[in-house]
Amino acid sequence: MGGILEETAIAAVTAASNGYDSNGLQDMKLFAGNAHADLGQKVADYLGIEMGRVTSTRFSDGEIRFQVDESARGTDVYIVQPTCAPVNDTLMELLIMLDAFRRASADQITVVMPYYGYARQDKKLKPREPVTARLVADLIEAAGAHRVVCVDLHAEQIQGFFDIPVDHLYAGPILGRHFGEQGYREMDDIVVVSPDVAGVTRARALAETLHCSLAIIAKRRPEPNKVDIVEIIGDVERKTCIMIDDMIDTGGSIIQGAEALLKRGATSVMAACTHAVFSGNASQRLQDSVVSQVVALDTVPIPSSKQFPKLTILPSAPLLGEAIKRIHTNGSVSGLFDGWR
Repeated sequence: MGGILEETAIAAVTAASNGYDSNGLQDMKLFAGNAHADLGQKVADYLGIEMGRVTSTRFSDGEIRFQVDESARGTDVYIVQPTCAPVNDTLMELLIMLDAFRRASADQITVVMPYYGYARQDKKLKPREPVTARLVADLIEAAGAHRVVCVDLHAEQIQGFFDIPVDHLYAGPILGRHFGEQGYREMDDIVVVSPDVAGVTRARALAETLHCSLAIIAKRRPEPNKVDIVEIIGDVERKTCIMIDDMIDTGGSIIQGAEALLKRGATSVMAACTHAVFSGNASQRLQDSVVSQVVALDTVPIPSSKQFPKLTILPSAPLLGEAIKRIHTNGSVSGLFDGWR
């Protein structure tokens, strides 16, 4: 996938330098909310188009005031807005943006949500629990979205909560390419580790990319953000471990998993994730932990205050930009992941 994205990026830059052309994107517009405006600009740069103009401010009581500053009538609109922290604000801003573009007579509205907030309650495990992932899907549809693009949903079943098309993108090929370039492909002492049973599919795909073995950490959660390691399935003795997860929030699962792997004889542990949520003091905890390296994508903003020496940030704009281009030109989005799963 890396080669495809690189070639398309070169073509997009060339098109932009020659004056707006022929890449088939003339009748679309890209906009971004306040959640991750920098990522929106990078996607626009990748596509070789200008970012659409909007105004998003606050009333004196904190309510969001939004206005589209250019015509969107009859166009295909793409909104880049991860519903990351502060999740209530970014989600509400997204809904307001959708309503504005629907009332502005946009032809099709596609929500590009690199990170899908409220995804961790995706089913009822206990009595009287909500299914917030479904609630958010209902809100997005009701507000006027015609299509949704997400990256590494916390649970793939969330796609089924929508009655509109959902393009589920995977960051695994980007992570696999990174570790391959670091020399970890086909090494005898590498093992990919899933930090829980739910993430086995993601870990297995990375293990197949790197041509290495797989291990699984069986754990239980007595309460949110609390983890008890139960067992480690697989051979990790004298191995370099790469733990992969969809997100790192407080860092507790990754740090406890790394400590358990080292106790089982692993020589070192690296961590990889798609969404670097890094709540609270997670960055400092990871830096001070036994984890040797953390690799993450920039699907959510990672301010300098949350960056630390062990952290490597990979760009997600080429993946999102290529997906948007293929959606708009009726190309194959799944073709981006041929050979991945």
